[in-house]
Amino acid sequence: MNHDDLTQRARRRVGRKLGFAIHLSVFVLVNAGLWLLGQANGHTGWPRGPLLGWGLGLAIHGVVTLFGLYGDGLRERMVAAEVQHLRDRC
Repeated sequence: MNHDDLTQRARRRVGRKLGFAIHLSVFVLVNAGLWLLGQANGHTGWPRGPLLGWGLGLAIHGVVTLFGLYGDGLRERMVAAEVQHLRDRC
């Protein structure tokens, strides 16, 4: 890999990390605000819906980010292994 390829790959990885960090930060801030608002108004149960739904979305985002960061090159390695397997068969 040349310098430009590494820089592009690094930028993509940093973008994934920052995207998840921003999503997590907004999740915490908004849900803390909903909880505080609920406590102030005596409605302790109403923030659970957004918390659970958004939490599921955040968990999915985390899994996708994790696979994107640590699965780099997985497809290429699998294709190379399959090519080698096919060469060995022939």
